[in-house]
Amino acid sequence: VQLQESGGGSVQSGGSLRLSCAISGYTYSTYCMAWFRQAPGKGREGVAAISSFGSTSYADSVKGRLTISQDNAKNTLYLLMNSLKPEDTAMYYCAADRANVYCLLRNKYDYWGQGTQVTVSS
Repeated sequence: VQLQESGGGSVQSGGSLRLSCAISGYTYSTYCMAWFRQAPGKGREGVAAISSFGSTSYADSVKGRLTISQDNAKNTLYLLMNSLKPEDTAMYYCAADRANVYCLLRNKYDYWGQGTQVTVSS
């Protein structure tokens, strides 16, 4: 299984970005797919997740601004990021796991991408 993120970059506060995660080799019928982020000097934080049931969950800090979605035909996971703030600056990772419940609460995911950097300036 391979996950490859893209779409990161530098934007000004209030701007938008869409992150993509191309997924290959994942053949299980159940899944949690999630986006995590890690800022310098801070721990890893789950920001959004989606399960094979179609349910989504978000960290309180991003609710109403970030939207997770998937295109199963393209085997791609997305994170649409609107109204970005400087505190959103971090390396963003996508992850996949065979579990399909408590997706955002899980710290252990089976598969991870390499990450894409998002920098928001004030």
